[in-house]
Amino acid sequence: MSTTVDDLPSLCPSWAVSVGYLGVASAAILSNFGSAWGTWKAGVSLVHTGIRHPSSVMKNVIPIVMAGGIGIYGLIFAVILSESITTPNKDR
Repeated sequence: MSTTVDDLPSLCPSWAVSVGYLGVASAAILSNFGSAWGTWKAGVSLVHTGIRHPSSVMKNVIPIVMAGGIGIYGLIFAVILSESITTPNKDR
């Protein structure tokens, strides 16, 4: 009596893809939320610096640019994760 691939149980549950895409969505959402939060906090700091020390405003632009970079990094990471998710089949 021989077994075929269709008779074998799947190695991944059927909901594994949903959990993978949930991780991708949370990576994109949380990284961009953190980027927006960092931009907001750095922008408030930039305004206060502009009021008190106008000559050192350009030093406080760097955290705003870095926060934007974190958001872009999160989006790139989410795309890479989403491309690596495969649908489960019985061949694996």
